[in-house]
Amino acid sequence: MPKYVIEREIPNAGKLTHDQLKSISQASCGVLSQLGTQIQWVNSYITNDKLYCIYIAPNEQMVYEHAKLGGFPANSVNQVTGIIDPTTAE
Repeated sequence: MPKYVIEREIPNAGKLTHDQLKSISQASCGVLSQLGTQIQWVNSYITNDKLYCIYIAPNEQMVYEHAKLGGFPANSVNQVTGIIDPTTAE
């Protein structure tokens, strides 16, 4: 199943408290349970003003539906076409 990187512009994301991040995570998990097992949240990376979320989903539309139902921004959704790491150099 395809993997996606979602860019979410959230001002001051890097300053969100543990409780705020917990609330956002709970909201996301609630929407995921509504959408079924075809979409999965892998993890997210927090920067100063953005979240970069990794999802596995059958298509881009389902990723946008998750964002819409959860009230989260999805400023860009990009399908992962490959992964490299230091072992790629071997």
